[in-house]
Amino acid sequence: MRVMHMIVFLLLLLLAACASPSVGFMGAVRHDVTVDGVDFAVFQNPTRAQVIRLGYLSRSNRARVPGLMVTAAAQATGCTPIPNSMVTKIPGDTGVAEIALRC
Repeated sequence: MRVMHMIVFLLLLLLAACASPSVGFMGAVRHDVTVDGVDFAVFQNPTRAQVIRLGYLSRSNRARVPGLMVTAAAQATGCTPIPNSMVTKIPGDTGVAEIALRC
């Protein structure tokens, strides 16, 4: 049973290392950036960026992530994120967000 738990854990770890964009960002250019020690994959289309946090963060470290996502979008795209435009599918999610851009 312990071996089965280890296999499931390793499979989840492998899947967590992958970052695929949502349908609206398929074919978008991917930029990998690190902001304040947190890794992100940023996908850009003409007016928006999808930012995906890579790796695990404890709950206590997640409060700073929304601001880091905005910074990651700016660094990766060279565009200006529109203030208060960040949207997540789940309120408070620090894993995936979309941010409107002014390029």
